[in-house]
Amino acid sequence: MIYLWFVLAGSIAGLCAGLFGVGGGMVIVPALIWILAYYGIPNDIVPHIAVGTALATIILTSISSMTAHHKRGGVRWEIFRHMAKGLVLGSLVGAWVATLISGEALQAVLGAGAVLMAIKMLFFPNQEKSTASPQAPYQQGFAGIIIGMLSAIFGIGGGSLTVPYLSHNGIAMKQAVGTSAACGLPIAIAGALGFIWFGQAGGTTTGIDGLIGFVHIGAFVSISIASFIMAKVGAKLAHILPAQTLKRAFGALLMIVGVQLIVSGL
Repeated sequence: MIYLWFVLAGSIAGLCAGLFGVGGGMVIVPALIWILAYYGIPNDIVPHIAVGTALATIILTSISSMTAHHKRGGVRWEIFRHMAKGLVLGSLVGAWVATLISGEALQAVLGAGAVLMAIKMLFFPNQEKSTASPQAPYQQGFAGIIIGMLSAIFGIGGGSLTVPYLSHNGIAMKQAVGTSAACGLPIAIAGALGFIWFGQAGGTTTGIDGLIGFVHIGAFVSISIASFIMAKVGAKLAHILPAQTLKRAFGALLMIVGVQLIVSGL
C-alpha cells in the first residue's frame, strides 16, 4: 500500500513540475513526511529523509520537464551554464545545513516555506520586466548559490525562486519556467548526494531498511517513475491552460499543507 501512496504523490508532483516549473518538491516533501511517519520511520529523521528523497526524485522530473520545454525553445542554456556551478555549491551547503537541524524544527521550517510560497503564488504573481536585462554571469552564479542552498534545505527544485529571479530580469515567462526546469537538475543531483553523504556520516539511519543515507530507495523509484511521466503532461498543459488560475489553486493547497506542517512540527 505504501507504494501506491508514493505513486500518487509522484504523479501530482510531476504534473506540478511541468506546469509550474517548481520541481514538485513542495508536494513530495509533506507527502513523504506523512507517509513515512505513518509507516513507522522515526519522527526525528522523517523530515530529513523526506527532503533527501524529494531531491533525488527531482532528478528525473527535471530531465523530463527540461526536455519538454527545450523542444518548445523554452530553455535559455547560456543562463543555465552561468548558474549551474553556483547551484551545485549552494545545494551541497544547504544539504549540510539541513542535517544540522532537528527533525521537528526542520518540519516547521518546511511548513513555513510552504506558507511563504503559497502567499507568493496567491497574492504576488510573477511579473515580467521587459525593460530589464539578464544579470552578468558572476551575478547569475551568485544567485545560483543562494537558490541552490535554499532549495536543498526545503527539498525543492528551485522553481519558486528561479522563475521570479529570471522573470524579474527580463526573461519571458515561458523561458523562465523552462530554464528553471533545467536549473532543477544540478540542484537535485548535488542536494541528493549531499543528503546521502551526510546521512551516512551521521549514522542515524543505520539499520533502517530501504535507506541510503537520507534517501528512501523505494520512494525514490516509485515517485521518480510517476513524476517523470506526469511532468511531460504538465509541460504540455502549461502551454494550453490558464496557468495563473491553476497557480492560485496550487497556492491554496500549499497554504493548508504548510500550516499543518508548522503545527505538527512545533
